[in-house]
Amino acid sequence: QVQLVESGGGLVQAGGSLRLSCAASGRTFSKYAMGWFRQAPGKERAFVAAISWSGGMTYYADSVKGRFTISRDNAKNTVYLQMNSLKPEDTAVYYCAVRRGGYNPPSTDRADFGSWGQGTQVTVSS
Repeated sequence: QVQLVESGGGLVQAGGSLRLSCAASGRTFSKYAMGWFRQAPGKERAFVAAISWSGGMTYYADSVKGRFTISRDNAKNTVYLQMNSLKPEDTAVYYCAVRRGGYNPPSTDRADFGSWGQGTQVTVSS
């Protein structure tokens, strides 16, 4: 079973930047697509970004396209989410997750993801 640990969250002013990291262990990380999701208070967990096992394909939610960048370093078993031009509506707990099935393409569907991290809080003040 893979273990995921997110870090990098915090409090930032609108317009600022944060970089989230998700360190994975317990499985051959490089075989799996990865994703980032977020959950704001009172809302369902929503897709943010996903990346293929090789890093060559990425998907983004429309709300973050052009501001967020997902990337991965398979040598470090880590996936990143660079968040720029942050807005108050980006405030949420951010989770990383592993796509089910080795070498499957990335997905935007939460049901396609298995192991989840514990989440990291991102708060954007106006």
